[in-house]
Amino acid sequence: MRFAIALISIFLLGANSRTALTCELRSQQGTSTETLPTDPELARARDLVEKAELEAAESAVHQYVARHPQSPGAHFLLGLIYFRQVQSQARSGGMYVTPGELPSTAVDASTREAKVRASLAAFTEGGKWGRPSAFDLKIVSLDYVLLADYSSADKWLTLSLQWDPSDGEAWYYLGRTKYNENRFEEAIQAFEKCLDLSSHSVLAADGLGLSQAGLGRNADAITSLQKAISMQENLAQKTPEPYIDLGDLLNQQARFEEALPLLQQAVRIAPRNIRAHELLGKAYLNLNRLPEAQHELETAISTDPGVPALHYLLGQIYRKEGQLDKAKLEMERFQVLKAREAPPKSGMQ
Repeated sequence: MRFAIALISIFLLGANSRTALTCELRSQQGTSTETLPTDPELARARDLVEKAELEAAESAVHQYVARHPQSPGAHFLLGLIYFRQVQSQARSGGMYVTPGELPSTAVDASTREAKVRASLAAFTEGGKWGRPSAFDLKIVSLDYVLLADYSSADKWLTLSLQWDPSDGEAWYYLGRTKYNENRFEEAIQAFEKCLDLSSHSVLAADGLGLSQAGLGRNADAITSLQKAISMQENLAQKTPEPYIDLGDLLNQQARFEEALPLLQQAVRIAPRNIRAHELLGKAYLNLNRLPEAQHELETAISTDPGVPALHYLLGQIYRKEGQLDKAKLEMERFQVLKAREAPPKSGMQ
């Protein structure tokens, strides 16, 4: 579920102003028509959220709710605070700048789920007393994405967009959610809507290419992914996703020589990107460039030792190199991690 994992990590890191998602989509005109609080106390709490002073914001809103238990705006703001706290936990220490750098162990799953469910409960309570905004529904949908409940995320994003069809960011999220439901035609429509609103959205063009590939339209997919790459040709700060996804598609077609420079570029753009190192290692392995393949997989594992597939690939490399003891150890690690892994709920493997 690589696209699903990327989707979750984007939400976890989305409040960081340096992420591609924030830089690219939140700058659109007409995006995120959030209803700001008019009560001075709630407005101050909202300011604390904007400053990432989340504990102080939570305390202020709890005090307000104690005096005004039927305030929908207070409950909605509390739901947003809980969601932001989950993001903040993922970025604690400032280690992870982009989604591809977020290891599987970065956030405690049980703690995250409890906070996400608290966010949903706050939105539900607010809904008893007033109508949420399109922005509120978007945050609800992102909560459901973090629970890997893509059907519910789809439902609330769709409603959010009915209320505010100008929100390009929500169209992008809907496209990724549809993709993870294997509803590729609908994903394409959502990404195209996002591109209508922001014609230079690298991430939307990338998602469009992945969705076309999901339908087996590989020629169209390659064209879309190449377009996503060309969109950022003159940008100082590039996102590695289209390089990674096009490299992955070419790997799947056994076009390893063509995939290699794309994946090498992805690693240059994002040296800590786990998936970039994994796919580059795969390309090297299939080209029998074993020392280079070993280096890429060891680099990926050093960032995230909890991914079963990385150990499996490294075990294959060690075996081909004749390092049988190391190969055996990696396969044992793969089996242990695979046994712990929850089965996928939806989306592509």
